[in-house]
Amino acid sequence: MFQAVATPASLSKDEYDALEPALRTDLLGAQIQLIEEKPFSVVIVIAGVDGAGKNEAIARLQEWMDVRHVICNAYDVPSEDERHRPPLWRYWRDLPAKGQTSIVVSSWYNAPLRDRVLGEIDEAELNRRLTAINRFEQLLVDEGVLVLKFWFSLPPDVQKERLKPLKKKARGRRILAEWTDVRRSAKAQRIFEHAALTTSTAAAPWMVIPSQDPQARDLALGRCVEMALTKRLATTPPAEADEAAPATAPRLAPCGPSNALASVDLTRSLDKDLYQEELEHWQAELAHLTDKKAFRDMSLVLAFEGNDAAGKGGAIRRVTRPLDPRRYRVHRIAAPAEEELARPYLWRFWRRAPRLGHTAIFDRSWYGRVLVERVEGYCSEADWRRAYGEINEFEAELGEADTLVVKFWLAISKQEQLARFEAREQIPYKQFKITEDDWRNRLKWDAYAEAAEEMIARTSTPRAPWNVVAAEDKRHARVTVLRTLCDALKRTM
Repeated sequence: MFQAVATPASLSKDEYDALEPALRTDLLGAQIQLIEEKPFSVVIVIAGVDGAGKNEAIARLQEWMDVRHVICNAYDVPSEDERHRPPLWRYWRDLPAKGQTSIVVSSWYNAPLRDRVLGEIDEAELNRRLTAINRFEQLLVDEGVLVLKFWFSLPPDVQKERLKPLKKKARGRRILAEWTDVRRSAKAQRIFEHAALTTSTAAAPWMVIPSQDPQARDLALGRCVEMALTKRLATTPPAEADEAAPATAPRLAPCGPSNALASVDLTRSLDKDLYQEELEHWQAELAHLTDKKAFRDMSLVLAFEGNDAAGKGGAIRRVTRPLDPRRYRVHRIAAPAEEELARPYLWRFWRRAPRLGHTAIFDRSWYGRVLVERVEGYCSEADWRRAYGEINEFEAELGEADTLVVKFWLAISKQEQLARFEAREQIPYKQFKITEDDWRNRLKWDAYAEAAEEMIARTSTPRAPWNVVAAEDKRHARVTVLRTLCDALKRTM
């Protein structure tokens, strides 16, 4: 792959001066259309060998574009805050909004490539990480992000000459990464090529930039970005494209009365006196578990879903009572804000991922994509069908970063929901809990039940299983949630 561009590409000053004005005009024109229409965002990944002039090429590209709408995100050794969260967290955090462009240096490729070059991981682990990268980039593309990846290439002998003055300038300081040292050039080249071939997908292909001649290099980068922007701007946006035959996962066959929600025993209840005793016991157990030293080396994510008026808020209050208030956050998830709509839908959940030793509690969660958005038509069928795999991947990424994910579905009957709705309308301090949307959603009970059944079947994994809780009796539901949470913590710690 890299050998194919070993022949130097060069331009004379006259040739460069003749080509640059047209490129700048075309590139800026495409960017202005992107800024004004905001149809998608752009992520430009810059990678390649040291000495290839990546920084100079980025500076030239920013000079040609409207820099007010371009952000350069360069990643160094993870900060303390970043080390306490999943590896992809900092990249999700910095995703640009629609109409904006992000240039990413030292991207999600750096850690796996470095570890493999230094022999800290084997080829199987490298391939596993590269596969995860492919899934991450595919998710971005499916959510409308234009992902452009450029590899700056230099022959080893040219790189060696380029690095000599840099080493002299360093004067003992480390300005080059130890894993990109020219002494490891042959091994690194093989690993880089393997990684590039593995992750050059139809959704996010690599483009190799020969970097011997700086002027040819910069023009090649600029023209590739311009052509990609122009092509995408001229294409029907994915949300408006013909979705007559979307690429979706197979439907689940009807499961009859043995499915997860239909089989839950809603008559389960707990005596008031026993409830108080059980509540105090499990709250004390939860306090004990989260105070343990072992809990400082993990994080906890709780997702609460269920029928409207099923008692999620009451269950959450019983969970938070024994927790250190400095170490948990409750996130009430409503309709996405403007900044959230401008980014992939998982962005608002990734950015809320807790650091080690902390807990994030979600009152409604990322499952809105396959529940309310599916039923209400807020996303396409292709979007919500694709989301099952994306959600499983999200939870797997959390789990691999020592985050325990515990998910609850609180279930009540249609008749019990009606009784609770009517009671809320009669009690002044509960009237804020009932809205017109609640009554409107109730009319779609069967559609929500079907969506919930499929959600549970497709996203209940060994790492993050669903816990369906009978919630007609609130006392039983609250104790069951606490007991289930404590049991999950004890199995993990």
